[in-house]
Amino acid sequence: MNQLNPSKRKKVVDLLKKFEENRRNTSESIMTFSFNKKRIRRLSKLNDVKENCKGILYWMLRDFRIQDNWALLFAQKIALKNDVPLHICFCIMPNFLNASIRYYKFLLKGLLEIEKECKQLKINFHLLHGEPNMRILKFVKMYNMGAVIVDFYPLKLPMYWVDNVQKNLPKNIPICQVDAHNIVPCWHASSEQEFAARTIRNKINVKLEEFLTEFPPVIEHPYLTKENFESNNWDIALQDVDTDKLVNEITWAEPGYMGGIKELENFIQNRLQKYGDERNNPLSNATSNLSPWFHFGMISVQRCILEIKEYKRLYKKSVESFMEETIIRRELSDNFCFYNEKYDLVEGAYPWAIETLNKHRKDKRKYVYSLSQLENFKTHDDLWNACQNQMVIVGKMHGFLRMYWAKKILEWTETPEIALEWANYLNNKYSIDGCDPNGYVGCMWSICGVHDHGWSERDIFGKIRYMNYEGCKRKFNVAEFVKKWGKKEDN
Repeated sequence: MNQLNPSKRKKVVDLLKKFEENRRNTSESIMTFSFNKKRIRRLSKLNDVKENCKGILYWMLRDFRIQDNWALLFAQKIALKNDVPLHICFCIMPNFLNASIRYYKFLLKGLLEIEKECKQLKINFHLLHGEPNMRILKFVKMYNMGAVIVDFYPLKLPMYWVDNVQKNLPKNIPICQVDAHNIVPCWHASSEQEFAARTIRNKINVKLEEFLTEFPPVIEHPYLTKENFESNNWDIALQDVDTDKLVNEITWAEPGYMGGIKELENFIQNRLQKYGDERNNPLSNATSNLSPWFHFGMISVQRCILEIKEYKRLYKKSVESFMEETIIRRELSDNFCFYNEKYDLVEGAYPWAIETLNKHRKDKRKYVYSLSQLENFKTHDDLWNACQNQMVIVGKMHGFLRMYWAKKILEWTETPEIALEWANYLNNKYSIDGCDPNGYVGCMWSICGVHDHGWSERDIFGKIRYMNYEGCKRKFNVAEFVKKWGKKEDN
């Protein structure tokens, strides 16, 4: 992201002051704040914190921020109630869903900001290394934690980690999960897998007033630990990570809460007005660009909605469109992954889609590409090559083009299973907002018709919605996009 000019910088500072004032007006103390218990999912039968413990642990797994974080607020409230220190642990995993070093470096810089804020608030922040479930269990037992509060992350691997910790915790230590990522907690929004946006929209909207509230502040913690912990060694934090280290770090997005606030202000001042009409045009700078911070939980979606709602009288269409995309569509993705463990497999699609894909799986493909050819943008399609090149360079692809990109992978690979696997692989490896329910559901929508309906039948796609080059030309200036992002030999 470009450096903000002085006037923009002042607006960001003013915005932060406003947030803090709103928090202080909401509650003088976290102890007097009435926490909505519907945000909590108890993973063990215990209600009481372990007696004679030496702290409460917040296992930071998905939402990497201090303020505007319901999970951390709940953990601090428990720690204050029991007069014990508060600890935050994050574990650097050796690998994660094909994420590259780009992903890890963005995450690590955000964690550095968290450590700094924790020192100011006298909260203990610990950077662990290894398999998260094993390291968290070891920490809890070694330092006599009295309860574990963990983020909600509906992908299979994080859910396995949490489930494993729950099963192996000492019997007298409770563990709770708090959904600080969604506005309406996933399990409260719906108790089942929803068919489409139209089936979940009203379920969420009728509960928004209850959950779309201002946050109290995380406060300076009065109970200090007596343990001597080693300092976090940031210099070697990524040395044991087993991932692709050749993918370049992105420079346009500043990691962390402050970076997210700056991008939010940038969006409000420069792009919100045209979001409603122009967000689907890849050449119009009209999207929020907030997905990296949303994915890592470096800024709260709820915080953004609270702020952007104030502009509804000025930009009604834009604000309503943003709320649809950011609340309904995002929470629909979490719903799908939470209730469908086959969210990354063709078998996880609806019966009509599986049937139509099976019917056409042996249809002749005019082009069949290898993973290497796709990854290195060596197809006959200059628009697709430009999309892939943009994702490799920038770490982000426009939402409309990501649909085209994924559907062409279905058209150019031997089976739907290969198409889905490779689309997820490439998205997780290069997109800074990869490894996310939105990414998996986006690929499932494009390739397997999830949250969609059947269309006119054609070769290869069957009844899955089709997109082609000519259709893109009717949407935007393809030649201009290719000129900007195409390979040199394509220009």
